[in-house]
Amino acid sequence: MPKITQLLFDCDNTLVLSEELAFEACAELSNEMLAKHSISDRYTGPGLMSTFVGQNFRGVVTGLQQKHGFKLSDAEVNSYVDRELGKVIETLTAKAEPCVGVMPVLEQLDKSKKYGMAVVSSSALSRVQASVKKVGQEKFFPADHIFSAATSLPVPTTKPDPAIYLHACKVIGKEPGECVAVEDSKSGTLSAVRAGIPTVGYVGSYGGAIKQKEMAEVLKEAGVRVIMDDWSQFMDCLAQIEAIMVKDNCLDL
Repeated sequence: MPKITQLLFDCDNTLVLSEELAFEACAELSNEMLAKHSISDRYTGPGLMSTFVGQNFRGVVTGLQQKHGFKLSDAEVNSYVDRELGKVIETLTAKAEPCVGVMPVLEQLDKSKKYGMAVVSSSALSRVQASVKKVGQEKFFPADHIFSAATSLPVPTTKPDPAIYLHACKVIGKEPGECVAVEDSKSGTLSAVRAGIPTVGYVGSYGGAIKQKEMAEVLKEAGVRVIMDDWSQFMDCLAQIEAIMVKDNCLDL
């Protein structure tokens, strides 16, 4: 059986504190859609995030149509997606910060050269690139190892579809069993797990112990093997994943 040699990181609220900033822009456009279709419901950024965390804006638009019973043409969807991307990139370029404690871990992993590292996100590629550049993380990831479910695939999709993880493995040249993913959302976890990738669930970006505990249970139900409260725990979590895989006869020492 292969050894773990590749780490696949979600971006939003896993590497970069970006979800709250992005959903502010999403909420503005979502409310515009609802008003256009004479629907009285309105979303705040946090409210929209609680419903659609881990999905890209195309997925949010699809979910809003299903939930509120209206229909947009493909051209209208594409227009909203393009407008949202511009707003979000502008905001992230100005305000994004790295997740607490992640930078020393990335530095340690980069120096060790033991694992390859890639970013696997639902968000548009230009948004992910802007995020990692703003917080100084681009040096850790080869440019062709930053993947977007919205941009990198022949047909755009969003997590929990496993397609983006399977695509990343194919491009990098790794089997899913050689990789470990790090995800903070249910949809992201399902994407990685359905691709056959053992997954660490990160809850450190959720505010407060109660919310973190709630999300830990959600991620466990979605299939994460280990929960990480803080980035300082990452190396221990990775060792736990490797031990579990050996016990399950899925990994060589």
